[in-house]
Amino acid sequence: MADEALFLLLHNEMVAGLYRAAEQGEGENGRCTTKLESMGFRVGQGLIERFTKDTARFKDELDIMKFICKDFWTTVFKKQIDNLRTNHQGIYVLQDNKFRLLTQMSAGKQYLEHAPKYLAFTCGLIRGGLSNLGIKSIVTAEVSSMPACKYFSTYSIT
Repeated sequence: MADEALFLLLHNEMVAGLYRAAEQGEGENGRCTTKLESMGFRVGQGLIERFTKDTARFKDELDIMKFICKDFWTTVFKKQIDNLRTNHQGIYVLQDNKFRLLTQMSAGKQYLEHAPKYLAFTCGLIRGGLSNLGIKSIVTAEVSSMPACKYFSTYSIT
C-alpha cells in the first residue's frame, strides 16, 4: 500500500514539476509531455525486462498485449485493464475505467483539459514495454470522462 502511495505522489510531483518549470520559462509545454513520455519509456523497458525474465516467448502480438493488460498493468496499477480491443490491422485499444493516476483528480469537466499531461508517462510505460518485447509502437491516450481513459497503440513488429 505504501508503494502505491509513493508512486502516486512521485508521478504527481514529476508532472507538476515539469509543467511548473515550463511556466517559469525553462521549457515548453510540448517538451514536458515528451519528457514525461521518455521517462515512462525507460521505466517501461526496465519493468518488462524484469517481469519477463522467467516467462516463455510470446507467440504473437496478441499474447504480448494480453500480458501488458493483465500482468504488467496489475503489477504497476494493482488492477487489470478493463477492456482490450483490436481492429486486427495494427491498432489495439486498452481501456481503464478507473485509472489510478486520474482518480485523485475531480471528475468535473474543467479537469479534462489537464488529464492528458497525467497520461504521458503511462503512454511511455506501454511503449517502452512493447519496445523491449519487439513491437515498435506509437501510444496515445484519450480521456472523455474522468477517471476513465483509453490508450491507443499502433504497432509494427520489429
